[in-house]
Amino acid sequence: MKVEHYSFGRIKLDGREFSHDVIVYGDFVKKWWRKEGHRVQVEDIEDILKLKPDIVVIGTGYYGVVKVDRDVVEKLKNEGIDVICEESKKAVETYNRLLEEGKKVALAIHLTC
Repeated sequence: MKVEHYSFGRIKLDGREFSHDVIVYGDFVKKWWRKEGHRVQVEDIEDILKLKPDIVVIGTGYYGVVKVDRDVVEKLKNEGIDVICEESKKAVETYNRLLEEGKKVALAIHLTC
């Protein structure tokens, strides 16, 4: 599912607009809650691990406030999943490009901060 639009606090997917952080993979869209709002820990990516994408793009917020623990990157890589962490606007561009290239890519995105 391609991201149609992203702006601070909003993302549009398949004609539906969301104002909360989400995980996107194929037709799967789920609210993304993290144990600590501006930190991604291993337990925050359990749904992503179950989806088994080839690549995960993590949007760290409009201003890049979210920090991704090193353990998260290591866990994903140990599962054979490539990881890209970028400010959310750039993350959306990367996700859409990889999707257009036919990659099995998931997006986990923080919409604000």
